[in-house]
Amino acid sequence: MKRTVGVLVAIFVVIALLAGCAKKQDTGADGIRSYKVGICNFVDDASLNQIVENINAQLAQIGQEQNVKFDILYDNCNADANVLNQIIANFIANKVDLMIGVATPVAMAMQTATEENRIPVVFAAVSDPLATGIVNLLEQPGANITGTSDFLDSQSVFNLIFALKPETNLVGLLYDVGQDASTTSIAEAKAILNQKGVRFVERTGTTVDEVVLAARALVSDGVQAVFTPTDNTIMTAELSIYEIFADAGIPHYTGADSFALNGAFLGYGVDYANLGRQTGAMAADILINGKDPGKTPVLTFDNGTATVNVETAAALGYSFDQVSSVFGPFCTQVLSIETAESF
Repeated sequence: MKRTVGVLVAIFVVIALLAGCAKKQDTGADGIRSYKVGICNFVDDASLNQIVENINAQLAQIGQEQNVKFDILYDNCNADANVLNQIIANFIANKVDLMIGVATPVAMAMQTATEENRIPVVFAAVSDPLATGIVNLLEQPGANITGTSDFLDSQSVFNLIFALKPETNLVGLLYDVGQDASTTSIAEAKAILNQKGVRFVERTGTTVDEVVLAARALVSDGVQAVFTPTDNTIMTAELSIYEIFADAGIPHYTGADSFALNGAFLGYGVDYANLGRQTGAMAADILINGKDPGKTPVLTFDNGTATVNVETAAALGYSFDQVSSVFGPFCTQVLSIETAESF
């Protein structure tokens, strides 16, 4: 009898523990389940803003379809680490059910802040989640985190550079040394250029003013093309530098369509609207269906779309039809865009 009672007690303890670990659901008077989601953006730029907009749109759509409500707490740290940490602390104080971190620095900070409380984290637009240690494996991220990656295939971008101008023998590498998203892509770029026997010049900047100076320096260096990966600092400065390159006859090849929107000759990479929607869908799946983030594979995307700024192309002496015919064999599709501040 004592043994039976002991077994029953043990069963009740396990049930209580499982209940304590279950995802919290707040049900309002109207019977609608409600989840609190904290979204933090790293910086105000076209790509990241596009991601946030599509995360919100996807959550709103899923909420309507599933008869649930997502209470969104949104903030932007504007690349300030102290502000970022305070935002995350506020999310924790507000007892969010899940956090979404847009860009690598936000994802890393959220990962650190949730090591003990185990609040689920979904990241968006982390270029190299493995190298930064955010996940253990892409297929099995581990812990309480998963998300979407905008990994850039640097070789594909250089295929375009040399397809348009095979005689290119000096390439400028423009990036922010403090951006984790640029580390792997710049290392790959150097390896590619070294293998081809093509010289390169590195110029970096951490602020808009520094990036402008770096762009002017690249013109003075006599580079024939400039490569920038998915670097948020350069993205923020693109509207201030694209005319410097265009006036000098230097095409700027970049790692996202938002660069082209802001004046760069070409943006090559993922569809950030789709990346945002998929990020929102992952977050909803974790909250509504109890999906384990640590066992949810990181999503990567086909980097096959080239977006050409037709105004900048014209300034460089190319028509869209010309560049489209050259780039077409190397891309899934070639799209055109005109200069603007946002999508």
